[in-house]
Amino acid sequence: MKIRAIIFVFCIIFGFAFSASAQDKITVAVAANFIEPFKEIAVLFETNTHIRPEPTFSSTGKLFAQINEGAPYDVFLSADEKRPEELYQKGLSGKPFVYAKGEVVLWTARKDLCDAGEWKAILVRSDVKKIAIANIETAPYGTASMMALKDAGLWDSLQGKFVFPQDIAQAFQYASTGSVDAGFCALSSALSQQGKAGCYLVVKEAPGVVQAACVLGRTGQRAAAGKFAAFLLSPEAETVKKKYGYK
Repeated sequence: MKIRAIIFVFCIIFGFAFSASAQDKITVAVAANFIEPFKEIAVLFETNTHIRPEPTFSSTGKLFAQINEGAPYDVFLSADEKRPEELYQKGLSGKPFVYAKGEVVLWTARKDLCDAGEWKAILVRSDVKKIAIANIETAPYGTASMMALKDAGLWDSLQGKFVFPQDIAQAFQYASTGSVDAGFCALSSALSQQGKAGCYLVVKEAPGVVQAACVLGRTGQRAAAGKFAAFLLSPEAETVKKKYGYK
C-alpha cells in the first residue's frame, strides 16, 4: 500500500508538471517582416507571464495556407488584414485586430548607391543588375513593392532584373549578403542592427502595410493565446514596434 501511495504521489507530481509545461508555451505563426520585433516582444511577454511564444516565421500567404490545412498554431500575426479576416469569416479564428503598420523601403549594402537621392534612381542604373522583391502573391510587402513599381512605370521595363525570394526576410537576406544589388524590404529590417550596415530609401509610392493578428479557433491554449494577443497592444510592445519603424 505504501509503495502504491508513493507511485500515486509521483504520478500526480509529474502529471501536474507535464500539464504545466504544456500550458507554458504557445505557437505563433509570424509574418517574416516581424522577426526582429517579435523576438524582443516574446522575451518581454515570457518574462511577464512565464508563457513562452514559439514562432514559425514565413510569408503571410504560406502561413495562411498552413492554417487552412490544419496547422496547430495558436496565434497568427499576418502582414495584411485580408487573410485574418478570411479566417474569421470562415469561423477559424477570433476577431482580427491591427497590431502594426509597416513601410516598404529599398535597402542596399552598396555604399556607392546610398547617395542616389531617390529609390527609382538606383533601380535604373546600368550597374544594378539584380533587385530582390518578395513573392508578390504570398508576401504583402512584395505586393506593395510591385504596386509602387507599377505606379512609377518601372514594373515592365525592369523585369529582367527582378529576383523573387519567398518572403520579405529573404529579400533582405539577399541584399545584405550581396546576392542582389538592392532589395525591397520592410523598414523593420533596415532599422535592425544588420540593416544599419547598409542604407535605405523610403518607397513613398508603396501603400502602407496594415498588419492584423488573430487568435486561432483550434487553439488548445485560448487563455494564453489571448494574453499574448493583448500584450501585442501593450505599452511595452508598442515601444519595441516603434523602435523598428512600425506605426
